[in-house]
Amino acid sequence: MGTFKIEGGHQLKGSIQPQGAKNEALQILCAVLLTPELVTINNIPDIVDVNKLIALLQKLGVKVEKLGKGSYSFQADEVNLKYLESDEFKIDGRGLRGSIMIVGPLLARFGKGYIPKPGGDKIGRRRLDTHFEGLIKLGAKFGYSKEEQFYGVEAKKLKGTYMLLEEASVTGTANILMAAVLAEGQTTIYNAACEPYLQQLCKMLNRMGAKISGVGSNMLIIDGVDSLGGTEHRMLPDMIEIGSWIGLAAMTKSELTITNVSWNDLGLIPETFRKLGITVERQGDDIHIPAHTDGYEIQSFIDGSILTISDAPWPGFTPDLLSIILVVATQARGSVLVHQKMFESRLFFVDKLIDMGAKIILCDPHRATVIGHDYKSTLKATTMTSPDIRAGVSLLIAALSAKGTSTIQNIEQIDRGYENIDERLRAIGAHIERVD
Repeated sequence: MGTFKIEGGHQLKGSIQPQGAKNEALQILCAVLLTPELVTINNIPDIVDVNKLIALLQKLGVKVEKLGKGSYSFQADEVNLKYLESDEFKIDGRGLRGSIMIVGPLLARFGKGYIPKPGGDKIGRRRLDTHFEGLIKLGAKFGYSKEEQFYGVEAKKLKGTYMLLEEASVTGTANILMAAVLAEGQTTIYNAACEPYLQQLCKMLNRMGAKISGVGSNMLIIDGVDSLGGTEHRMLPDMIEIGSWIGLAAMTKSELTITNVSWNDLGLIPETFRKLGITVERQGDDIHIPAHTDGYEIQSFIDGSILTISDAPWPGFTPDLLSIILVVATQARGSVLVHQKMFESRLFFVDKLIDMGAKIILCDPHRATVIGHDYKSTLKATTMTSPDIRAGVSLLIAALSAKGTSTIQNIEQIDRGYENIDERLRAIGAHIERVD
């Protein structure tokens, strides 16, 4: 088990470029299964979860060639469907939650798709009902082995239909969308997710020959086509990393520039950090955070009541950044209520922050009230374990601002979502060491 040793209390300085978006990568990579032609993808992040999915595609028979840093070509002209029924696949598929999104493309192109119950972050239940209910509405027959926890869908030909999704699931929408592009007739997906990464998937599929309208809205209309061709695609920068670096700059009183952020795809992220009193300056397509040497003050609502920051489906504030907001609030002037609505267990890392001296009241599994220190007392160094990707980085930011040397164990969780994070942080002055 890997460990980070972090000496906190140092100001950072310089610029940092966000990696390609992890959540986009998992969708885009699965889409290469929809065509036998060559697909080239650029700005792919070199992280554990994405590399696992690329390896899984290779075992499925997809020809993969690395063209350069972050650039790969994929050709799925000789897909090995027998791999889907192997014991090896049951192990490989279980180790990565994003593997669920191979089911829609495989079903659409080959008439069958299988997947073991995927793993992933321990942040509460994340049901797969939306995925399979949508595929069933397109005409698929569903099967599930309770003993092996193995799912399957099969169909001779998918047929377009109208569906209203129970939840605006990003991965569920992506899976159904990728199946619908090759279905017969027209499909309407209402209450569809509309995150920028889902929009990117739609744009890529349209370049491949799909007919998708309503991109960016919560109603997608798909006119099925017989086949798709190849394309070239470049992924957006990772908005979760961008938000993480904004929080890091504020907590460590550092002046940082975050480069090439694709500002127009950030939604409420800059404004939400501004509500915590953080100065977020736009410089072209970069974000500049000045050193907050005098601290930062949380706004109140216009009636004077305590600010509440909560997550919601896009264009609401992303749940992946609520843990960063919570950590940043520990050193602000004022108080904030953080309300995590979309997942069950994402606030269960706050006990580690309390151990570091943070003033946090965990009201229930979904709500935490943070009373900021205003830097009058710094967080204390401690030893902790990363419970999941996002909480792990939040704890890392806390450690970089704390007095003394902290240790974070189980950093494999962080590596699943952040590319060479220790090297990139050292480049801007962080005192962080990886110990295997």
